[in-house]
Amino acid sequence: MRIYEGSPRQNFEEVLRSIGAFLDQRGMREILVLETPDGFVVQGLVVEAAATGSWSEHLGQQLKETFTFLDDDIARFMEEGHARRDNQHRAVTWGQAGYYEQAMRVVGRYIDEQKPRDTFFFEQDGAFVLRLLRSTQTGSRHMIAEFTREEIETLIAQAPEYRGEKAKPQAGT
Repeated sequence: MRIYEGSPRQNFEEVLRSIGAFLDQRGMREILVLETPDGFVVQGLVVEAAATGSWSEHLGQQLKETFTFLDDDIARFMEEGHARRDNQHRAVTWGQAGYYEQAMRVVGRYIDEQKPRDTFFFEQDGAFVLRLLRSTQTGSRHMIAEFTREEIETLIAQAPEYRGEKAKPQAGT
């Protein structure tokens, strides 16, 4: 969220986490996230199940959906997420969070560290490519960063340690 009108966005970790929870609920994949002055545009692919038809149509068809989330929507998502997590133990909640809630949270943490003025990123085959507009001593510059699927999975696994929590034990260990 923004501290005041026109300021850089604050706390991408929580903002993107809340958007990620929405994406998990929708079953979206191959996402694109564009920051706007008053929120985010989020686009992704979803599978719409076919109600009737031949056996090949039962798998459904892939559609592209686009959502515009204003800062008020994001604030509501964040409040809902906090309420959901406060009712459960955090380590259990992290283990039950969907992929996008976890992945976008760790991407958001990276973005917070960079302190950008503007963000744009997309996912392709599980990898995230970010374009961040950062202020430097010589003016504004775009920066590109990429996280492979494996790097995202590693960051997700390490996330509880960054927060000073113990990681959830893996099955069979």
